[in-house]
Amino acid sequence: MIWLDTLVQGILLGGLYALFAAGLSLVFGIMRLVNLAHGDLIILAAYLVLMGVTLLGLSPWIAALVAMPAMFALGWLLQAAVLNRVLGKDILPPLLVTFGLSVALQNGLLEAFSADSRRIPVGALEGASLDLGLVTVGIMPLMTFASAIVMIIALNGLFYHTALGRAFRATSDDAVTA
Repeated sequence: MIWLDTLVQGILLGGLYALFAAGLSLVFGIMRLVNLAHGDLIILAAYLVLMGVTLLGLSPWIAALVAMPAMFALGWLLQAAVLNRVLGKDILPPLLVTFGLSVALQNGLLEAFSADSRRIPVGALEGASLDLGLVTVGIMPLMTFASAIVMIIALNGLFYHTALGRAFRATSDDAVTA
């Protein structure tokens, strides 16, 4: 039954990809910005969590809570200082800027952390699994998948059941009229 295990693991990994895609689609859907550095910013956030855990001795959850406002601040700074200057009618300038940012982030992270793969230690959750009969599923992939479902439901609720979501959708449709 290796095919069943592969199918289940693929679905769980799809939850992680859905989390990444949610952010990417929000930026594109609302701002019409193709952010080629999106994945690199996710990796930067993961390295911030890794440094919080390994250098400062924080738990992974606390390190993630610290990394969130840091990444929010970085995103705001990038938006205010760089992206607002190139957003407009032409798609090429933002594409080039985010491509350059991607290259700079990749090379900066390569210099800072080398090409060796790293893992954020999460204690007992690393090896914890749930036996479902024919398939054994890791707790971390299950938590990731569950958080993807919660995030997508929350975003759906935000966009289709709140005034803020209506404003987001109106801005996406026609920024001048909204």
